[in-house]
Amino acid sequence: MDRELIKRSQPGDMNADDELFSKYENKLYKFAFVYVKNEHDAIDLVQDVTYRSSKAIHTLKEPSYYKTWLIRILMNCAADLICTKNTYEQGVTSLIMKDTTLDIDVKVTLNNVMNFLTKEEKDVVLLKYYEDYTFKQIADCLEMMKIGSTKTILYQALKKLKVALEKEATTYEQFKR
Repeated sequence: MDRELIKRSQPGDMNADDELFSKYENKLYKFAFVYVKNEHDAIDLVQDVTYRSSKAIHTLKEPSYYKTWLIRILMNCAADLICTKNTYEQGVTSLIMKDTTLDIDVKVTLNNVMNFLTKEEKDVVLLKYYEDYTFKQIADCLEMMKIGSTKTILYQALKKLKVALEKEATTYEQFKR
């Protein structure tokens, strides 16, 4: 289905482009919200991705990578927005742990510890645990040469998160008393 819509979109069929993009719009919004932590900017990012993707759909060589291609565009747009605003806020909260019943303390802790990661580490963590991407898909999406580099970045990020969570837990236990 996507392949057919992409083939129709590439020469300029706007109806096919709209139908295709609408299939991924909600997922893109959620991903955008992780980067900017507010509804207004997340909506702006999705609109920017809509515009950029429809202008560049003709450059997509492999239709099976459409979703990955959109996420890459979103990451680039988010980086542009963040550089423009000169902030890099992350709101991962329940996205890493898909359990929406997490209590507020856990959500705040997750949000705080993600600030210890670099942009590249955050991207890898989000793609691995939010999008369930394989290491190869992450490497392709982030344009990394080797899958091993992706694994290394993820393991470094997880190590940093573990240390940060242990510090947060210690602080939280002291605060709770």
